[in-house]
Amino acid sequence: MNKIINRHKLLILTAVFLFSVTSVSSAATKIPANFSELAKNVKTSVVNIRTEKTVKGSNRVYKHFFGDPNDRNNPFREFFGPNPRKGYKQRSLGSGFIIDKKGYIVTNNHVVENADVISVKLFNGKTAKAKIIGRDPKTDLALIKIPESSDLTPIKFGDSEKIEVGEWVIAIGSPFGFEQTVTAGIISGKGRVIGQGPYDNFLQTDASINPGNSGGPLINLKGKVIGINTAIIKSGYGIGFAIPVNMAKGIISQLKNSGEVNRGWLGVGIQDLTPDLAKYYKVKNKKGVLVVDVYKGHPASKAGIRINDIIISVNGKKVTTGKELSLYIASIKAGEKVKLKVLRSGRTKTIYASLGKRSKLEKKARKNLARGFDEIGISVNDVTPEMRRRYGLDKGIIITAVEQNSIGSKAGFRRGDMILEVNRISVKTKKKYMSILDNTRKGEQIDFLIKRANSIIIPITITK
Repeated sequence: MNKIINRHKLLILTAVFLFSVTSVSSAATKIPANFSELAKNVKTSVVNIRTEKTVKGSNRVYKHFFGDPNDRNNPFREFFGPNPRKGYKQRSLGSGFIIDKKGYIVTNNHVVENADVISVKLFNGKTAKAKIIGRDPKTDLALIKIPESSDLTPIKFGDSEKIEVGEWVIAIGSPFGFEQTVTAGIISGKGRVIGQGPYDNFLQTDASINPGNSGGPLINLKGKVIGINTAIIKSGYGIGFAIPVNMAKGIISQLKNSGEVNRGWLGVGIQDLTPDLAKYYKVKNKKGVLVVDVYKGHPASKAGIRINDIIISVNGKKVTTGKELSLYIASIKAGEKVKLKVLRSGRTKTIYASLGKRSKLEKKARKNLARGFDEIGISVNDVTPEMRRRYGLDKGIIITAVEQNSIGSKAGFRRGDMILEVNRISVKTKKKYMSILDNTRKGEQIDFLIKRANSIIIPITITK
């Protein structure tokens, strides 16, 4: 009997061991033995970019060795001094990748910006002059073009949303001028904000990225581009950043078709849905973006979006933060119609809005908003009848904006606060509020009764 039991135990242990080995082997197959085949397949699509531009003023290197060329007594001035009026030629290096046989190449804006001459060197050693098709400084993307040729090998785009932290990637480019350099690493993080601009949403990688890699591709194990290498942090060894290809696709398409980017604009003031706000608005999954202001005459207003609506998706894509919503709307071309799903009074509603042009309408909205600040630095609007019904209010106005470093800002007013009373007087309209404010002298004390989104009543006292 003991022999039978021992035999059963041995069989079970053997099965467990084999299962473990199989599992480990399965996981191990995800780690390539080497990257040579992958690199060989994609290197033909990567190019070296050399640029030359004229910089006004004197070359710092000349000044260091020969002194100020503007000094008439300088003995080297006649022979070596650059003409300060004409300036001097500055050369730089970068990378890029071919996206079709017609000669279109994606790179970084900072690689080609203000360049007088752009020279592209292909994998086979051939060179060609390139012209700029379009640039987008806000995302640091540019599209250039060389003559159409059968020698060109396009690379395919991947899906940067599906890439996971910890996945293997390789970067190809010309760091420090060393062409066709391949480095490998993993995705270290996603959605990184590093202060480069309004559309920061970088992939972080520990694959070595150095000066000269800018504009080169970050590639997954399927040989597809999932990012455009664009930034490194000084003294941040092993930390590089790439623009997600999903964000770049729409921009590249617009640059190709029109030479510029027309970002979509919805025309709403938004904020993240905090746990307290989610509870207040009865959002069960606590996901969405709260609308705190709707700019009159802008796309959202025309479409019927209201203050206190909660935007939960755009064109079927779920949005959970204000930044996520802004980035997605900005990636859509102005003039296109978007499908928005919003929560209003606990019910899901579908709204269609035709986006406006961001740069033009955003500037106008900010200008109008700035004009709306009162003496204490807040902007207010009347509470709509729907809001009164929804929250059982019989009085109050809502704060739509707070000016930075103003009296109101320092006192603690927040956008979305509701003003119920001023100096113990109920305020049901903006007109009534302005009347009370106008009748208060400079230096006098003003008492406010505020209702915040989490239903807390807050007294605030300021001196006008």
